This record gives sequence, C-alpha cells and structure tokens, in this order.
Amino acid sequence: MKIDLVQEAKEFITSCYQELNKTQDEINERIHAITKQIQTSGSYEHTPFEIDHGAKMAWRNNNRCIGRLFWDQLHTYDRRHLKTEDEIFEAILEHMEYATNGGRIRPAITIFAPHREHQEIRIWNHQLIRYAGYQLEDGVIGDPASIPFTDQCIELGWEPKYGKFDILPIMIQINNQPPKIFDMPEEAALEVNIRHPEYEWFDDLQLKWHGVPFISDMALEIGGIRYMAAPFNGWYMGTEIGARNLADEGRYNMLPQIASHMGLDTKSSISLWKDKSIVELNIAVLHSFREDGVSIVDHHTAAQQFKKFEEKEAESGRAVTGNWAWLIPPMSPATTHIFHKPYKNEIVKPNYFYQSKLI
Repeated sequence: MKIDLVQEAKEFITSCYQELNKTQDEINERIHAITKQIQTSGSYEHTPFEIDHGAKMAWRNNNRCIGRLFWDQLHTYDRRHLKTEDEIFEAILEHMEYATNGGRIRPAITIFAPHREHQEIRIWNHQLIRYAGYQLEDGVIGDPASIPFTDQCIELGWEPKYGKFDILPIMIQINNQPPKIFDMPEEAALEVNIRHPEYEWFDDLQLKWHGVPFISDMALEIGGIRYMAAPFNGWYMGTEIGARNLADEGRYNMLPQIASHMGLDTKSSISLWKDKSIVELNIAVLHSFREDGVSIVDHHTAAQQFKKFEEKEAESGRAVTGNWAWLIPPMSPATTHIFHKPYKNEIVKPNYFYQSKLI
C-alpha cells in the first residue's frame, strides 16, 4: 500500500471536510473508503465536491498569486471522463467561453483525468492563448519567449503567419502518442488593442494583448493525486502585461520605442527613461482594458485585495504563506504593504506545481 498517498489523502480529506462542515463520522468513513481503494488499486478517485473544493484550496495556497482573495469564486469543470484529444480541445473552448464572458472575466479551472501509470494527459502550451515567436536571420518577430514552442508547432504542420501577434494553436498529448495541434477559433480569443488616453502616437505601435491569462502547463495536486492537465484562469494584473510581457527585454521590449516617441534621453539611465516609459505603457494597458470592458486590476488595488485576503485568512485561523519575490508587483513595489512584510514561502497542499518542460 502507498503509505504516503494514504497520508496525503487523510490530510486533504480532513481539512476539506472540516471546511465544508462535514461531521467527524463522514470524515472517518471517507478516509476508510479511500484507504481500501488504495489498498486494492494503488490509487483513489475524488468525488466531484472534493475536486471542486480542492482546486479552490490550491488557489488559496499558491504562494505566487496576489489575487487569492477570490479563491472561493473559482468555477470547476470536472472533465476527468474525457478520453480523446478532440474532446479535451472542445472542453478547453467551453472553459474559455465561460471564463471570457464578453470581457467580464470569471475565474475557472478545467480538470482532466489524473496522472496514473500508463495514463498521462499534457497540454504543451504555457498558456492557452499565447503569441508566436519567429527567429529570423535579421531578428525576431513576435514573442521571443515562444520561439521553441512555435518551432514545434510548425514541425507538426501549423502554418506560420509571421506576424507580431499570431495566436498559437493548442497542443495536446495523451500518453506516449504524438501530440495533436488544434487551431484556435478567432472568436475564442478576446484581444485588446492597446492605446493611450493622451498620446495619439501610441496607436502607431500597433500593440495588443489577449484579455484572459489561461495557465495551462501547471499540475494541480490534491490529496496526493496529480492532475497534469488542469488549465485555469483569473484575470490580469496590469503590470503582468505592461511591466513584463510588453516591456521585458527578452519579450516585446517596447520601452526604447516608447521612450523615443516621448523624446526621452535613452543614452543615460539618470534620465529615468525606462521608468517614465513603463508608467505610460501601464497607463495605456489599464486604459485600453477598461475602455473595452475587459476585467483587469491595477497593482495597487491588487495589493489592497491581498491585504484583505490576509485579514480573512487570519479570521479563519489559517496562516498565509507567500513567495515575496512574486507577490510584490514589478512596478513601484515599495508603494504596497507587501514590500515591507515578510512571508513564509512554505508549500501547503493542495497546490499548483510547475512541471518538467516538454520543449
């Protein structure tokens, strides 16, 4: 019998059932049933409400997420019964439609069959919506972070368009079979054209970004059971786009162009041209999302929401763990309370975990 699995199952069932106001008899009965199932088959299956609450707990426990205040609003799609790549892709599209919601984004997760011996489902994409990156002789077009995955998609027959914002296909693999790719329907991906409330020249940059961050390459672990395909989403914090995706030198690297349009001195760092440029880029991102009616949160509001989360967890008798380096926003972190506070970076399960890269 797998002793570690039994112990992890006991810990999860106890905490999950207590939070859901189940009786001690119900806890004991469920643990007994799970133990027998593990003795017989080497594993066990979660009930629908266990997997639903376990996914919520995993969000609440994730040390890198500043948006945990809304953990109990997560909508769970239990899709463990699906067997084929086509069925999985259809479930992904259903998740995306629900979550996107015309711009009023709703947090959701779709959970596919768990990892078992001789059973494994993987989604190769880092996010369900991600832009292609092309390495050409004279430089890079698109997102440099996507170059390896883009090359893999092309090898599998995807036709590149060589644009700055080409949405990549979904790549799904079941067991040791070759992965299959599925083109993203145009209507599935909500995108926002980035413009500035004051600078008309900003339109000439022709920037845009997708409206919903669907993370698809992390594993969800609940009570010792690992779900290797469990894409989930919240909504963007503005700095994820304006201070990282569009700003990082290893990504779209837009700060030099913005500084040039603003007439800033880029020859010396003492001019703080990067700081001025990144502020205007973030203003443009927040303005564009809000004007288009797409959910987004600025980093100051997100920090205030995290403070409320900390207070609610204290009321519930739970300690808040966190990875400080990830919780502080990438712009003006010292203006938030998070910057001035230590957090224990301890792993509490259920949780979401990074997996070995497939590319």
